[in-house]
Amino acid sequence: MKLLVDENISFRVLKSISSVFPQSIHVTNDSRHVKRDAEIFEYAKENDYTILTFDEDFYDLQFLRG
Repeated sequence: MKLLVDENISFRVLKSISSVFPQSIHVTNDSRHVKRDAEIFEYAKENDYTILTFDEDFYDLQFLRG
């Protein structure tokens, strides 16, 4: 599983989870610097990431967009 860590979680968490989820990245690592939830959601969907976040809006996006 690859995790896409949302901006509301510190990028420092990657160091702690890299042994278990080695392909994980933080949203600020992406060259496009996606910021809006909808952009992050689409990026994760297109690139096979699971979003790690505290933001409840992603639940709504998943419900609406699949």
